[in-house]
Amino acid sequence: MADRRIVMHFPPTMIDEPIISGLVKTYDLGFNILRASITPQQEGVMVLVLEGTEDALDAALRDAQEKGVRIEPLEMEIVRDEDKCTECGACVNICPTEALAIDLQTRHVTFDPDKCIACELCVPVCPPRAMQIAL
Repeated sequence: MADRRIVMHFPPTMIDEPIISGLVKTYDLGFNILRASITPQQEGVMVLVLEGTEDALDAALRDAQEKGVRIEPLEMEIVRDEDKCTECGACVNICPTEALAIDLQTRHVTFDPDKCIACELCVPVCPPRAMQIAL
């Protein structure tokens, strides 16, 4: 099994169509929606992870593009500069996925990049700017 982190841009005319469910059924994919903004009369944006075989992923993304969905790879990730981190914990409460947490034993802030959805909420609240966007 392979996975792809992607950003899908739906034109305003398509936001009522079941694109994701159709891809999941047709190509036997798994998915995890990381972030979405779908508003009537506007472009819809969804950040998600699709899981399946390489062939199924290629075919599903090609199918979505043929229907008018613009697809970009999610190339951004959040990283922590350990030298800058002061363990203040300002980032912990804002993190929606608990990728940032306080270890109750050591009182150190931990960062699990596998849980991170690159929502960027931690970046502006970090006083020493230890949380950064890596492109």
